[in-house]
Amino acid sequence: MAHPKIGNMAPAFSLQDQNGDSISLKDFKGKKHVVLYFYPKAKTPGCSVQACGVRDSYAEFEARNTVVLGVSPDPVAKLKKFEELPKKDSPAPLNFPLLSDEDHAIADKYGAWGPKKFMGREFDGILRSTFIIGSDGRLKAIMDPVKTKTHDADVLALLDELQLS
Repeated sequence: MAHPKIGNMAPAFSLQDQNGDSISLKDFKGKKHVVLYFYPKAKTPGCSVQACGVRDSYAEFEARNTVVLGVSPDPVAKLKKFEELPKKDSPAPLNFPLLSDEDHAIADKYGAWGPKKFMGREFDGILRSTFIIGSDGRLKAIMDPVKTKTHDADVLALLDELQLS
């Protein structure tokens, strides 16, 4: 499935976060920019590195009037455990919303669900990608592919380039 077009309204969504609260894109319209990033599976090495980078840079996102939302097909209970990363993995819990898209309906709308290959096996799953949505609700940029180790810095640089702060 193709990504939505830059400049168009971002596909609407309403998903439960790790606390069971409903979060919708419309909650942020006119208030904040949104970084919506899709990751394959909570508590895996690459996803943990990516999430910890966002956590560690969250003050910089807030300084740019930006909220970050992580989306995966994991159930809410698993996201709660991911938020509380074990001490060996991380010194502090995650500090941003993790959204559960178990039926991958939102990932489909964003073109972040599709065929993947891993160890010679083909299957459908989350395609790691990031979408930057302006406070007007329009899609400003798409990052695909994404590097887990530098994701936070790459997004911050793109926000500065787009002058969304």
